[in-house]
Amino acid sequence: MEHHSAHTGNAREQAMDHATHGATEHHDPQAHAAHSGHNHGGAHVDHTGHEIMFRNRFWVSLLLTIPVLLFSPMLQDWFGFSMPEFAGDRWIGSAFAIAIFFYGGLPFLQMAVPEVKNRQPAMMTLISLAITVAFVYSVFAVFAAPDSGFFWEMATLIDIMLLGHWIEMRSVRQASGALNELAKLMPDTAERITNGGTEEVPVSQLRNDDLILVRPGASVPADGRVEEGHSDVNEAMITGESKPVEKNPGDEVIGGTINGDGSLRVRVTATGEETALAGIMRLVEQAQQSKSNTQILADRAAGWLFYVALIVAAITIVAWVIAVGFELDVLERAVTVLVIACPHALGLAVPLVVAISTSQGARNGILVRDRLALEEARLIDTVIFDKTGTLTEGEFGVVNVATANGWDEDRALAVALAVEGDSEHLIARGIRRAAQERNLTPPAVNDFEAIKGRGIQATYEGRTVYVGGPRLLEMLESNLPDALSRFRDDAGTKGQSVVYLIDDAKPVAAFALADVIRQESREAVRRLHAMGIEVAMLTGDSEAVARAVAEEIGIDTYFAEVLPEHKDQKVAELQKQGKRVAMVGDGVNDAPALTRADVGIAIGSGTDVAIESAGIILVRSNPLDAVNIFELSRATYRKMIQNLLWATGYNVVALPLAAGVLAPIGILLSPAVGALFMSLSTVIVAINAQLLRRVQLAS
Repeated sequence: MEHHSAHTGNAREQAMDHATHGATEHHDPQAHAAHSGHNHGGAHVDHTGHEIMFRNRFWVSLLLTIPVLLFSPMLQDWFGFSMPEFAGDRWIGSAFAIAIFFYGGLPFLQMAVPEVKNRQPAMMTLISLAITVAFVYSVFAVFAAPDSGFFWEMATLIDIMLLGHWIEMRSVRQASGALNELAKLMPDTAERITNGGTEEVPVSQLRNDDLILVRPGASVPADGRVEEGHSDVNEAMITGESKPVEKNPGDEVIGGTINGDGSLRVRVTATGEETALAGIMRLVEQAQQSKSNTQILADRAAGWLFYVALIVAAITIVAWVIAVGFELDVLERAVTVLVIACPHALGLAVPLVVAISTSQGARNGILVRDRLALEEARLIDTVIFDKTGTLTEGEFGVVNVATANGWDEDRALAVALAVEGDSEHLIARGIRRAAQERNLTPPAVNDFEAIKGRGIQATYEGRTVYVGGPRLLEMLESNLPDALSRFRDDAGTKGQSVVYLIDDAKPVAAFALADVIRQESREAVRRLHAMGIEVAMLTGDSEAVARAVAEEIGIDTYFAEVLPEHKDQKVAELQKQGKRVAMVGDGVNDAPALTRADVGIAIGSGTDVAIESAGIILVRSNPLDAVNIFELSRATYRKMIQNLLWATGYNVVALPLAAGVLAPIGILLSPAVGALFMSLSTVIVAINAQLLRRVQLAS
């Protein structure tokens, strides 16, 4: 079914492209060039041409409709006016209406051909049936009952159909515009560094290992690694991170991001199809093309409606012939049934929500690879997070400080920073980060000396100070004050490492170091609990470390000392308890667990987004983004169901009215009024889908 639907969709797009022929000269050249230059193998369609075609045909058809309305005997009678009489005036309305049918109605007829060939009637078949029946009936009515003036109803029906499709194409183009905007991020040229200076070359000529110069304010032309220079880079358009990211030698940069005030020399690591931007565009395309269960349901409903419309029309004819005999009004009833059965709102109900939710996610660093994954996310009741790098920073840092003998925390950290100097040891990096967060300046120290296996010493204000662990205490035969002793014991129960600052053999401060918990983790767990979702954690760390992290963040269940190859077993354990499980983890190490979970959510690194084992990819390692997935899933599903209920509800009410079930009490639905209500339902569905943009996602 899904494959068949996809085939039908492609055929429809081809037919639409053919129908668009003649309007292509009005394309936005820049948008078209961006689309053409960055088509990554998907079937992404630039909807600009379709939108312009429907817009132009709508306005032309609307102008042609004016004489049709003015020369309609029925409308003249209703509104009490008359047009000047002249030879052939009775053919004016008919002639303009025929022009409207062949100009305004042709795109729908062309787009119905693939549906008929595939023997899968859907929206275009129904629309074509409606306007064809209306046209044939109107031609017949001109000769059978010249005063019936049915042409005006056919003309307004086509106008309304064109208006509805113009609205649809405009909405889809706006929702899918994220792709063209992404394509425009990549500059056309780059400055490649050569032996003699720099040369400007097209981005397409860049190769891996090329060295490029990225000037202040310029776009980064390809993925790469900084070799020289310092700058802040705006990555918001790729990762959703609003704060510029500091870049130093050794850091990775992403093609399409905007350089700040510094110049960077970057070694190219990926170009063209291999860049992060290309990967993101592929994922967005895949998501917009993939079918969700709700979309498949809508497609089936449109197909069923075709047969329902034919059956109701047949029953209408039989019932009215039995009741009043064969009259022109009987045919009008059947035509009305076929006209208002068009599932325009039904066809728009799901695709528009899909397009908007996908682009909303992409703007917030959520890349949906599989629509079913996003749809399933609303049913999840348990989320498993991999600890390291997801709930934690994945870097050693100072998580607590205690002092004694009259020292305060800031002074202790500043002196420890000075003693550690520029060391790249894990402990030194952790102390440096803590000092930087407090904006501390290291005091003057000298006479540095490493004590092998124990720590480091230096001279501070004429005294010898040391930084090191328990073995340093043993060497100096130093006893911990009670405050530091209690601090050490408490840190030990949490699986944290402790290092000491010692001033002339007296321990004056202790620093507890561990993998630092992300600031967003607590808020993420709190929000998941508020949504009724349990939170579990997987880690290869010890029981003590796992328990400490779980208690601090508020996690319900944790699995400690789990080997990577056994992570999927823990997912299976929870599933056996009847839970629907989402797994959030690294796309490589956690691949089996991501595949096993009902919804796999992979953490991308910003440059590694094409992760096959997950249905959803997070560009940032931010646990709040995982929460946003469930928020977006629930909001998307609500909009889909609301739209489907409205669209199908309209047909459920309108078809019996068109058939004339309330005729005994004087209520009859004309084709024009039915088409008007159908257009109104389409507009309501479009507006309701646009409200999805108002969903507030955490950043």
